[in-house]
Amino acid sequence: MLIAVPSCLPGGLDANMGMHFGHCDIYTLVEIENGAVKEVRTLDPIPHHHGGCMAPVQYLANAGVKVLLAGGMGMRPLMGFQQVGVEVFFAGMFPTVGAAVQAFIEGRLQPFTLEYTCGGGHH
Repeated sequence: MLIAVPSCLPGGLDANMGMHFGHCDIYTLVEIENGAVKEVRTLDPIPHHHGGCMAPVQYLANAGVKVLLAGGMGMRPLMGFQQVGVEVFFAGMFPTVGAAVQAFIEGRLQPFTLEYTCGGGHH
């Protein structure tokens, strides 16, 4: 299973989480197999102007991402992830990518719902 986590540079398990999906420095991609981290790599984000806030959604789906761990995002990308079959979980309480990934593996994250979304106008 491939998980994406919006991250601060340089990315990786020790990186701080990028708290807003659409404005992160980089994505950390974590391959999980049998309940453990198998591989960690990074993926550069694409600018919003290439298709608005739906472009990063499709970009991650095309990269094979099945799960996104996020601290914040707008309603439109959340709906977009649901449409392309990517599950989104709220991980805003974890400071690092590794802590969020471990919480996901242990089943401690809640699905990202509309109550976690940003209003949109303040970004």
